[in-house]
Amino acid sequence: MRKIDIFNHVTPKAYARKVEEIAGAPKDLGKRTRAVTLLHDLDARFRVMDRFDDYSQVITIPGPQPGNIAEPNRSPELARAGNDGLAELVRAHPDRFVAFAATLPMNNPDAAVAEAERAIRDLGAKGIEVFTNVRGKPLDLPEYLPLWQLMSRYDLPIWVHPSRSPAQTDYASESRSRFEIWFAFGYPYETAAAMSRIVFAGLFDKFPNLKFITHHMAGIVPFQEGRIVAGWAQLGSRTSDEDYTAVVGSLARPLNEYFKMFYADTAMFGARAGTACGVDYFGADHVVFASDMPFDPQPGQFIADTIRVIDSLDLSETDRAKIYFRNAEKLLKLS
Repeated sequence: MRKIDIFNHVTPKAYARKVEEIAGAPKDLGKRTRAVTLLHDLDARFRVMDRFDDYSQVITIPGPQPGNIAEPNRSPELARAGNDGLAELVRAHPDRFVAFAATLPMNNPDAAVAEAERAIRDLGAKGIEVFTNVRGKPLDLPEYLPLWQLMSRYDLPIWVHPSRSPAQTDYASESRSRFEIWFAFGYPYETAAAMSRIVFAGLFDKFPNLKFITHHMAGIVPFQEGRIVAGWAQLGSRTSDEDYTAVVGSLARPLNEYFKMFYADTAMFGARAGTACGVDYFGADHVVFASDMPFDPQPGQFIADTIRVIDSLDLSETDRAKIYFRNAEKLLKLS
């Protein structure tokens, strides 16, 4: 069966040079990213991909995002270099890379809209990639509304990647998150928080064609359906300094329906229980195959483990095909 791996990362050479020029030596997440050979060694990457039949990828720029690497006056040129590089890879290797999602200078909202338009119109991007926050700012701020309006007009998806750093501490008494808790458990929380702000801002009501693809099966959302339904039924009862009583009533649908409007990918590092829970929550129509290549401990491990998990689920062949490639074809308008 065909497989379109919808959320993977590549570092084009020109983009890597531009990052070095602007930011110098990376640290934290950038340090890890720089050390992953398959981000830039295409020959090695293709040898791994060849292990899997009828397999292709959608590619994105890895974190940290341009707006975290460069200031607003430089992040647009960084994003342009990244998107030019991704587009070149798709043109050169169409059987390997079926599409790309554009990276954006989100710390410069006007430039982000302009770059999204350029990437889609001129380079053939099939959507955009954003992160769950922009240097700590949420995605539901008014300054980002023109971007969501643009994407609703194009009716193309928005890849949502979690973003968090060790500076976001787990305990108020400490200055940094220890033991990489910011990554292991912070990322899933970040995704859920971003989704919640998108829902409460009414973005799905304002822009009916918005389609978000959340990484790693939407973080903690599928496992917290009870809190979404019953916990938020009492929204405002725990808050004394702000009145939330009218928020839920201002939305056109029940909260849980909005959360199920997101798409979720299968990049769960081979976790069967989490994958099964996510498929059960979102339904086969809103789950897409992804492995998060190339951040596996052993090259190809996440691809193999994810395929093994999907094939083990009690799904009809029709639903399995939706997850493996049909949902991606529809979302990205692939011929």
